[in-house]
Order: sequence, then C-alpha cells, then structure tokens
Amino acid sequence: MVPLPGKIGSELLKGEYRDIYPSDGVRPAEPEVSGGARAARPETAGSVRTMDEAMTPVPKTEKEWRERLAPEEYAVLRRGATEQPWSGDYVSTDTVGVYRCRACGAELFRSAEKFESHCGWPSFHDPADTDAVTLHEDRALGMIRTEVRCARCDSHLGHVFHGEGYPTPTDDRYCINSVALTLEAYD
Repeated sequence: MVPLPGKIGSELLKGEYRDIYPSDGVRPAEPEVSGGARAARPETAGSVRTMDEAMTPVPKTEKEWRERLAPEEYAVLRRGATEQPWSGDYVSTDTVGVYRCRACGAELFRSAEKFESHCGWPSFHDPADTDAVTLHEDRALGMIRTEVRCARCDSHLGHVFHGEGYPTPTDDRYCINSVALTLEAYD
C-alpha cells in the first residue's frame, strides 16, 4: 500500500498518490501466501449475504470500477493505496454491526472481531467467514507483507500481521482501510 496524501473519508482526496501498479490499471499477479491462504469463495458458499449483495454485479473493467467508486475509494480498493492513519471513519467506532466491502457489499468482518490496536486503522482479529477474504504475498515497497483482498471482487482491503502479541484469540491483526468498508449497524 502507498500512503495517500490528505484525509480520506468525508474529505476529498488532496494531491496525488504514488501509483505502484502499471499505467494500464491491471494489478500484477501475486502468488498466494502458502500455508493458510484462503481461496476465493464460490458465490454459493460462505457467510450469510443479503439479497442485494448476492444480486449486485461486480464490475469487470477498470472503467466500470472508476464509474462506481469515488477517487479515494478507487485508489485504495483497486490500486492498493492506503488512507492516512487516524483519518478513517471506522478507526475508533464501537458501533455494533457488520463491516462490508465498499466495492461489492460482501460481508467481511463483524464488530465482535474488531479491537483497538492503536495503529491508526480499523483492526480485526478474524474475518466474519474464513472465505470472506483472500491473502496474497505483497512485496511492494521493499518488504514482504500479506495483503488482504475481498474474495468476491478482489478489491484491496489492507494487510494482515501475525504474532504481534495482541490479546486476541488469533494473535492476528487485519489492518483494514476504513475507506474500503461500509458499516451496517445492527438495530
């Protein structure tokens, strides 16, 4: 992920972000992480979905994605950028509900798995369903990390970090961009 200048969320994107992908807009193929990577879920399996999510077609071209998403959403979800720390709408929220992919509406995380990691982005210790996300090796920026993508639409969400010592059941920290999510609050 490459930092985006300015605040992301309710404010418009300020300036330009450094693009780490080719100008044709096609994300290079990355190998899946061995030993524990999750394959994309088939449309008929996985977590409970709303009718809208199941019926919403996923764009197939970058042009369709650009038309559907705001510039800052497109930069993060489709180009692998990242929002500035502490700028997202969901960093400190304790609203009870379901976090969905902003690009396609797929259920990704639940508030019961959210925890305060003090890192500047929403953190979760586990996805809502083991097939909700896919994990990919990310060698951008001269380091090796594990990228998290939506299994339904392949949008970039953030990264997962293992073994950092957080007091959670998994000792995983799914560090997710707020702009990549929507929150459906429980009534």
